[in-house]
Amino acid sequence: MAINWFPGHMHKAQKEIKEILPQIDVVIEVCDARLPFSSENPMITEIRGDKPLIKILNKSDLADADTTQVWLEYLESQHNVKAIALTTDNPSVAKTIPSLIRKLVPNKDETGKQINAVIMGIPNVGKSTLINTLVGKTKAKVGNEPAVTKGQQRIRLEDGLYLFDTPGMLWPKIANENSGYRLAVSGAVKDTAFDHDDIAYFAADYLLKAYPKRLMERYKLTELPEHEEDLIEALGRKRGCVRSGGHVDMHKASVILINEIRDKTLGTLSFELPDMVEKENIHFAELEEKRIAAREAKKAARGRGRKNKRK
Repeated sequence: MAINWFPGHMHKAQKEIKEILPQIDVVIEVCDARLPFSSENPMITEIRGDKPLIKILNKSDLADADTTQVWLEYLESQHNVKAIALTTDNPSVAKTIPSLIRKLVPNKDETGKQINAVIMGIPNVGKSTLINTLVGKTKAKVGNEPAVTKGQQRIRLEDGLYLFDTPGMLWPKIANENSGYRLAVSGAVKDTAFDHDDIAYFAADYLLKAYPKRLMERYKLTELPEHEEDLIEALGRKRGCVRSGGHVDMHKASVILINEIRDKTLGTLSFELPDMVEKENIHFAELEEKRIAAREAKKAARGRGRKNKRK
């Protein structure tokens, strides 16, 4: 799924981050615990080099606890990465972040030396709320709509410890197309950037495989639908989305499903696992190689055609 939403301030923020990175000691990335891979910015891996990375799986109270634990272990196995899970209603864990930053750069944790950290994350992942928890007052703008923070700011957390905040950023191209759907399901992009029906069908297909019992219980189904369209239709009938003639308003039913995923009505959900993502990445990389090869073949064929005409 292609997400056509990359505001100008995001492009500007990427340039600014690259400019300040030489003075940064620790990188903090806030991800959505429901989709730790799809909500990470591949640019961070590219530009941080060997700098320590704190990977925060935020909103873990919305995610499947067992799946979150799998992700924490997977991330911790990576070089120079510390991973922690945070919930929206328990600030105590968040308040341990400053001490964790200092532990990651012990050579700079001395009187008179300054430690600089930068915090990044996609839109609507809870980054600003986390910052406000860390500083104990409203320093960062907070909202439930993507792209609330539009400018970089420097915040003093403690003596000698500073945090650079950046706007929530997506990126121009998402290599794993399924990630686009997951980002849309989670609310990371504005609703005007996608079609509810498309992402509802994607979500329904995944939920049928990953959480069949949850669907049966929530929508009081006597049998599990075979296909995503059947699930949305059954949901629509249960929720009164029936038009004259007995036809289900599939768009209305799709909106209901997405809303119930986002507001936790369907319970805690996770939309990806490390092994699933690794297989998808291989698949989409192979597709991209084939697209490139086909494009090059067409260019070569056009070149031969022009040569033949000149002869």
